[in-house]
This record gives sequence, C-alpha cells and structure tokens, in this order.
Amino acid sequence: MFPNIMMNFLRRINPNNMINEDKLFSFGADVRIYNPNDLIFSEGEVPGFFFLISKGKVKLNNYNEGGKEFIQGILSQGHSVGLSSLFTDKSYPVNAVAVEESEIIRLPKAQYLQFLQEHPENYFTNIQCLSEHMHYKFLMMQSMAFQKPAQKLLTLMDYLKDHHHHDQSQYALQILLTRQQLASLTGLSVETVIRVIKNMEKEGVLKIQNRKIFY
Repeated sequence: MFPNIMMNFLRRINPNNMINEDKLFSFGADVRIYNPNDLIFSEGEVPGFFFLISKGKVKLNNYNEGGKEFIQGILSQGHSVGLSSLFTDKSYPVNAVAVEESEIIRLPKAQYLQFLQEHPENYFTNIQCLSEHMHYKFLMMQSMAFQKPAQKLLTLMDYLKDHHHHDQSQYALQILLTRQQLASLTGLSVETVIRVIKNMEKEGVLKIQNRKIFY
C-alpha cells in the first residue's frame, strides 16, 4: 500500500539527457492535450505507446478498496510516463492522470523501439530514469519500517532536497506539494500530515509562509 514510485519529481532536467522531440515526430509521434484530471492511461491497460511530457504535470496513482488515493509519483516536463511498463509484456500497475493542462507526445511502442535502435544514445536517458525510479523505491520502502509519521515525511522531503535541489541551506526548498498530495505519497491521512507539519514548524524543522512549506 505504501507508494513505491516517484520518478524524478520536479527534477531540474539536464538538457543533454532529454529526448529530442523533433526526432520523435520524425518517427510518427503526435501530441495530445489533456485537461486536469484527464486519464492518460489506466491501471490494467496494456502499454501501447511511449509518452513524453512536453508541457504540464502528470501523477501516477492507485486507489485501495476503500477509494483512498495513493500517489505513486508526480512527473513534469521532459519526463516519460509509464516507461518501465513499456519494456514488459505486463499491463500498467498504475493510472496516469493529468494534474494540470498538459501536452503529451505519444509514439506507438513499435516505432519507439525502432527509434531507440536508430538512436541508441537515448538508452542512457532511459537507464537514468529507471535507476532513479529504483533508488526512490528503495528509500520509500525502507521508510515503511518507521513508525513515526514525521519520519515518513522527512524521508520524502530529504529525497526532494538532496537529489533535486542545488541549494541545501535551511528552508531553501519550497515543497511544491499540497497537504493532500503529501498524504497520498506517504500513506498518511491528511489530518496527520497537517498535525505533523505544524509540529515540525514549531521544532524549526521547516517553515510555513502563506501556507507554503519551506524545508
């Protein structure tokens, strides 16, 4: 039940590691526009396309039997969506949903595999994304052993700051996540997240300004 995927959330993208969009179009890619809450693909669907976010944000999620949402990851511009499933014969284990108005480049799986054969330098980009995916997975699975909700939140915030933010000084990172998203990413209730964040502010662990969290 604990979230196990968060591929490069809001990562500062290295231009040298981005897939060239024009090359994808030359292999027959098109662009789809998604409004907030539009479904890009659903859990159980067989992967048939390579998806690349050209603009906007996409979340990967699941719902338990009680209807509670678990966010597995939030992806932004330059990230591929559902990449790991593309290289298997298995169905998607998550849903992909637009968080805001988004432009998604879509290329059929067969053409994408041909694209990689003709442009093998892009294999490194895929390996890097999948490696960060696994790194986050192990960090968050390790935090399952923590009983204290604060430790679960700290694990997530430390990951965001240590891996994706150049300024490591206190309160330098603005957490671009709502309380609900923090709850869905850590398996906690919204009420618990709100209470723990207030306690963390009192202890000086983080700072809140205009309801925005700085860590």
